[in-house]
Amino acid sequence: MANQEEHFRRLERMYSSAPINQFFGPRLVVSEAKAEVSIRVKRDFFHAAEALHGSVYFKALDDAAFFAVNSLVEDRFVLTVSFNIYLLRPVSAGTIQATGRVVHRSNRLYMAESVLVDSAGLEIARGSGTFMTSSTSLTPEIGYA
Repeated sequence: MANQEEHFRRLERMYSSAPINQFFGPRLVVSEAKAEVSIRVKRDFFHAAEALHGSVYFKALDDAAFFAVNSLVEDRFVLTVSFNIYLLRPVSAGTIQATGRVVHRSNRLYMAESVLVDSAGLEIARGSGTFMTSSTSLTPEIGYA
């Protein structure tokens, strides 16, 4: 590995190359033990009551926490083991931004928290999860390039 900053940029490129992100169009910024995910709210993401579906909240929160953890693991892909989410208020316009940070780590198990805000900076959801290292290496074959 060249250096920590290069690891962060490779994680960002890996995220951008994931097929699901072609649909959601998120933006990821990774730093040490922290990650931020932004997603522009689109009507395609709405449930029947004309607001953002909870699955988009989950995606932003989990992705931010996940990449905060993977920022500390330079050779392996991490996996979400469990994730709790609290949906606090609806949103139907603007951009949502999740900020994830690592709050605990051991040999293979990590805990991270994330907070999701709307364009006005109001907290709309929060989550916490446990993550572990996997047997999958970070390689160009999975977009880590």
